[in-house]
Amino acid sequence: MNKKEILKLAKGFRGRAKNCIRIARERVEKALQYSYRDRRNKKRDMRSLWIQSINAGTRQHGVNYGNFMHGLMKENIQLNRKVLSEISMHEPYSFRALVDISRNAFPGNKNVVLPTRKADVSINV
Repeated sequence: MNKKEILKLAKGFRGRAKNCIRIARERVEKALQYSYRDRRNKKRDMRSLWIQSINAGTRQHGVNYGNFMHGLMKENIQLNRKVLSEISMHEPYSFRALVDISRNAFPGNKNVVLPTRKADVSINV
C-alpha cells in the first residue's frame, strides 16, 4: 500500500497514528488483523447468543436446550438456531408448539415438571 491509502485507512485514529506514516502503517496493519479475526468471532458470538435465547425460551416450558434440540432432530425439524431464537422471542405460541413436538419425540422431555410462577403462589395473611 502506498502512503495515501494507509493514511486514508488511518483516518479516525488517535494521535500520531493518523498522520505519521510509520506509526499509521503499524496501526493500520494491526487494525486489519483485528477486523479479519473479529469477522469470524462475530459469527461465534451470534451463535452463542441464539443458543442462550433458545435455552431461556425452552426453560419457560420446562425443557432444557439440549433435550429440545434432540427432540427436534428426532422429528426431523430442520430450523437453524437463528430462526428458533427469533421464534422464541416474537412467536411464543409457535415456539410452544415446537417445544411440545420436541417433548413428545424425546422421552427425556416427558417427565419434566413445569416451574411454578411467583404470581400463582398466594399467601393468606
